[in-house]
Amino acid sequence: MTEAALIYTTWPDAATAEAAAGTLLDEGLIACANVLGPMRSVYRWKGEVCTDAEVAVIFKTGAAQADACAARIVALHPYDEPAVVRLGVQAEGSSAGFLAWIAEQTASPRGS
Repeated sequence: MTEAALIYTTWPDAATAEAAAGTLLDEGLIACANVLGPMRSVYRWKGEVCTDAEVAVIFKTGAAQADACAARIVALHPYDEPAVVRLGVQAEGSSAGFLAWIAEQTASPRGS
């Protein structure tokens, strides 16, 4: 059974990522966000190879809120097609206290 979810995303800069994280925290859709970086991303977009500075963010949310959280990330994101990858977290082998904290923090989403 999936108890929580991690949602991996990339953002153009830390300020934009932290603003989105603050909104998701205020709305009760996440328990925590880890803003990682800076990093360089190399990718192909519209036929051209691009290299850009970005930050990665891992959002920690409850399993029940993961779909709403992912949709809200897309709505807040400045990219045309943001990377939003959801990974389920299993209770077995995970920190029970940490999963309980995520569940507590995301138990009552406050809407967008």
